[in-house]
Amino acid sequence: MLQNRVNPFGQLIKTTARGAWLGNRGVIHNEDKEIVRAFKIKAWITCALEFRGRHREIMQPDRWTELFFLDEATAFSAGHRPCFQCRYRDHHRFKEFWLKGNPQYGFDMKTTVAKIDDILQAERITADKSKVTYQEKLKALPNGTFVIYDGKSHLLKDNQLYLWSPAGYLKGIRLPNVDIITVLTPRSIVNMFSAGYVPQIGIY
Repeated sequence: MLQNRVNPFGQLIKTTARGAWLGNRGVIHNEDKEIVRAFKIKAWITCALEFRGRHREIMQPDRWTELFFLDEATAFSAGHRPCFQCRYRDHHRFKEFWLKGNPQYGFDMKTTVAKIDDILQAERITADKSKVTYQEKLKALPNGTFVIYDGKSHLLKDNQLYLWSPAGYLKGIRLPNVDIITVLTPRSIVNMFSAGYVPQIGIY
């Protein structure tokens, strides 16, 4: 079993559960298919599982490490964004709504996505490689946002919290009677959700 599944904290875990999306942080495994670093590049992307019939053997030597996500909301919480190549339309939708939700940076559609990656890098991981979190009013958060409740990651959707697990979400619970809560999803991504980007969520 390989350590290539990503949880909402951005951590890489081992599980037999399958993912709905593929991810890339560069070459982060060794020749024994063991994870040896958290990332190699700033462009953390989320890819389609299938693209133009291409097939990859998992964790080939000196090739980028294949990571997997339960859903797009989980990928965004970890700090990943849509790939420009295999998710061209989603990438442009991401950029459009990210700019709309984050006007404070003064970017426009001509701004390179590398500049957005710089901001995401600062929002997702600290110098000691721990997850960046922040405090926000629970009722101000949009659907698709991950928060920490009872020490675990929960997804916010339609005024309920859903406990994340590698195989899917547990039954939703009503929002707790708290004003402020710890947020896992990067701040600029939350702003993007508020601006109208609707992430794919594995709850139907």
